[in-house]
Amino acid sequence: MGAEFGLPSLERVRSRLAQIHEDPEPVMQQVVRVFSAEGTYCPGFQFREDLSLHPVVMGLFARAMALRIPHNYFAAWMVTGCPALREGRPVDLVDRLAPAVLIAALERSFEHGPGVGRGSV
Repeated sequence: MGAEFGLPSLERVRSRLAQIHEDPEPVMQQVVRVFSAEGTYCPGFQFREDLSLHPVVMGLFARAMALRIPHNYFAAWMVTGCPALREGRPVDLVDRLAPAVLIAALERSFEHGPGVGRGSV
């Protein structure tokens, strides 16, 4: 994920957003995070070139949070072939498919909860 999309630290993202927004905290509350033993990171697939958040990714993430899907599982789902999308990666389809199609795929992928079976990622 980091090699393909970038995986800046949470602190770096906060610092960069502070250069754009007077108060970056409202934006920071919407950011997808990946938690590891080394720290907290923000997958680059959620940002546009101007550092704004991609609206389709944010809509998917909001739905994931409503379904109580952990950040790490959501991030993995975004970059992994999804059976509900004919093995396409959601990250590659955010600008090509209707958001409702992606949300339905997310819901089908996690209908039995995070980490349950192949369809969960």
